[in-house]
Amino acid sequence: MGRKTDGRAGEQQHRSYLPEKAENGERRIMIRDVPQEERPRERMLRYGPQALSNAELLAILLRTGTARESALSLAQRLLAESEGLEGLMKLSLSELMQKKGIGLAKAVQIKAGIELGRRIARERRLSEPVIIRTPRDAASYMMDEMRHLSQEHFVVLFLNTKNHVMGHETIFVGSLNASIVHPREVFLAAIRRHCASIICLHNHPSGDPNPSPEDREVTRRLVEAGKILGIDVLDHIIIGDQRYVSMKEKGWF
Repeated sequence: MGRKTDGRAGEQQHRSYLPEKAENGERRIMIRDVPQEERPRERMLRYGPQALSNAELLAILLRTGTARESALSLAQRLLAESEGLEGLMKLSLSELMQKKGIGLAKAVQIKAGIELGRRIARERRLSEPVIIRTPRDAASYMMDEMRHLSQEHFVVLFLNTKNHVMGHETIFVGSLNASIVHPREVFLAAIRRHCASIICLHNHPSGDPNPSPEDREVTRRLVEAGKILGIDVLDHIIIGDQRYVSMKEKGWF
């Protein structure tokens, strides 16, 4: 005759197969609770990456969750706390590591994935000849690269005689003022590229693209230096969050 099993022990054994509960009593769904065909990796293999949600793609990047939270639940919470992908992109490595369940390895994986996406977008854009006809063209060309930056970056677009983009270069990083943004560095880069004209851009991390008095003074000095050197400064554009201000359009040239 078999050994009699204690009822409570049997109940405990049965409960170990149920979805775990959080400390507040809410039911936590772990990856092992999800049917295999509905798990992010399996769904990607079956339907392709385009069929997955942002949270599912992020969960694949994270690979694992925590003892009390699945990779998918962790990804969903991280996106909610960051207010979506755009907010997640703006987080620094240290800010990511302050999120519950995100250590150094996971933070590095997320940042690497975001940077790969940025580089793919940049290479795709640079693989086709780009002609700048209007301030909107220049702003659109640099918007995605500059609007998420946490510090001010002063960037110069180099154009040939047909206004084709020959490339761009970050000249300064930091708060913009006339003593830091010196025409010498700006036009040295332009001369090296043998360009006909330039467009200057810088971002405002606040998201508000309205120019400051310092922005206007920097622009005035650069335009004057360009006239002496024979390299036209076509515009100075300030990038905000999906907004921009063209100083040429404002008539400040």
